[in-house]
Amino acid sequence: MLRVLYLKLDNNAMRKSLFGIFFTLITLTSQAQVNPVALEQFASDYASKHDHFTKEEVMDILKQAEFQQEIIDKISRPAEGTMTWERYRNIFLKQGRIDAGIAFYQEHKAALEKVSTDTGVPAEIILGIIGVETYFGRIKGSYKVLDALYTLGFGYSRRGKFFKSELEKFLTLSKLEELEITGVLGSYAGAMGYTQFMPSSYIAYAKSFEENGTRDLMESPEDAIASVANYLKVHRWKTGQPITSKAEMTRKITGLRKQSLRPKNKVSDYTAIGFKPSEKLQADLPATMLIFDKEGNTEHWFGLYNFYVITRYNHSPMYAMAVYQLAQEIKKGFGE
Repeated sequence: MLRVLYLKLDNNAMRKSLFGIFFTLITLTSQAQVNPVALEQFASDYASKHDHFTKEEVMDILKQAEFQQEIIDKISRPAEGTMTWERYRNIFLKQGRIDAGIAFYQEHKAALEKVSTDTGVPAEIILGIIGVETYFGRIKGSYKVLDALYTLGFGYSRRGKFFKSELEKFLTLSKLEELEITGVLGSYAGAMGYTQFMPSSYIAYAKSFEENGTRDLMESPEDAIASVANYLKVHRWKTGQPITSKAEMTRKITGLRKQSLRPKNKVSDYTAIGFKPSEKLQADLPATMLIFDKEGNTEHWFGLYNFYVITRYNHSPMYAMAVYQLAQEIKKGFGE
C-alpha cells in the first residue's frame, strides 16, 4: 500500500518531501550538537547576574544562533601552528599591506599623532597591530560573532568555559554599545572590529577617540586607534624604550634553550655569552632571546619589555615580530 502511494507522487511533490526531510535532519543535527540543559543553565545564570536581559530573552537570542562545525574545525587546527617564521612574515610584510598602512596613516594622521602623544605608544606600532589584525579594516571577519561564541561555548569542550564567558560578555556588550547582537561579524573565534577585540577586551580596553563618545570599533578608525593604544598602555608600555634588536653571534653558541617571552635577564647577560645587538642597547635593559626558524636558518633577536607588551595582544612571538616589522616598513613612508 505504501509503495503504491509513493509511486503516485509527482516529481514536484517528491522533491518537496525530500527537501523537507533533508532540512529537518540538518536542523536536528545542529540542535543535537548543543545540550539544551546547558543552554537553559547559561540563560538562567546570566539573568541572575545581570539586568540586561531576562532568561526568556537570552533563550530567544540563543535560538537564533547557528552551530557551525566549521568553526570547531578551524580552531582545532589553527594555521599559525604549522607555519615557519618566513611563511608567517610573508603574509603580513607584502607591499600592498605596507602601502595600505601608509595610506591609513595619511588619512588618520591627526588622530594617530594625538593618541600617540597622549599614551606614549608610537603611531607605527598602533598601525602595525591594526594592519596585522584586519589589513586596516579590510578584513574584519565573516562569521556572526553570536554563532562563533555559541558554537565554541557549547561545542568546544577544551575551552568551553572561556567562550561561554565571552558569550556572556557579548550579551552585555550589545547593550552597552547598542550592537545588533545577531548581526555583528567577526573572526571564527568571536573577535571583532578593526582591533579584533574579544568581547571582554572590548569592554575592558575600548576607548572613544572623542571625549564622552561611543566606543565604535566596528566602523570608527579613530576609536580603533585610541583603543589599541589604550590596550598597550594598560599593559605597561614603556614610552621611549626600544622593542627588539636583531642579534648577531660573536662566537658559535649551541644549546640555547627556548627563552621566556617575559624578559627575565638583561641585555648584558646575552652579550656576555656572545650575542651582539644590531643597534646599541643599554646593558641593564630587561631582555630575553627570541629564536625564529627561517627555512633552515635561525634568527635571534633581543626581546625587550615592549616586545613582551605586544605579545599581550596576541601571545605569539611571530605575531609580535610581524607587528614590529610591518610598523617599521610603514614608518619609512610617513614622510611621503
